Amino acid sequence: MQVAKAEPPSWHEVVLDTLKRNEVKLVTYVPDRVLTPLIEAIHADRYFTAFATAREEEAVGILAGAWMGGMRGAILMQTSGFATLANVLASLAVPYQIPLIMLVSERGTLGEFNWGQALVCRTMRPVLESLAVETHTVTRLDELEFILDRSIKQAVTTQAPVALILSPLLTGGKVFKA
Repeated sequence: MQVAKAEPPSWHEVVLDTLKRNEVKLVTYVPDRVLTPLIEAIHADRYFTAFATAREEEAVGILAGAWMGGMRGAILMQTSGFATLANVLASLAVPYQIPLIMLVSERGTLGEFNWGQALVCRTMRPVLESLAVETHTVTRLDELEFILDRSIKQAVTTQAPVALILSPLLTGGKVFKA
């Protein structure tokens, strides 16, 4: 008799469980195809309060207010959405020590067809570095839980933003139809 091996959890299940363990209850996002499984799982779980925003800066402002009110939150976005955040990070999240948890689905690499996505992808890490925002790129499922868990704990303890860039190697990226 063969014993069936349990399938490992998906990347979005790992994120969901890790957010819960770290008491991250509020999730704001701008809709993104790659993040859809995570967004749907968060909406299906009564633990979370989640909603879409019109722009990423709006989501950051909401999370800043939530933190000041005693609630932990995270923002979900794709690489191109990050392009709008330099000002709100430099003028709100960093100087006011908001432990903003950013989960960014990476576009602009690995066969990307959109030049704008590629350009933003090339500038995202240098912008984060110039703002002294801790950044980790997650490429493998077996490292996701550890990196996310420790990043949330560090962000809360140091009261500083953190960005987790979710590589297409982890998420499967956006599927392009030829």
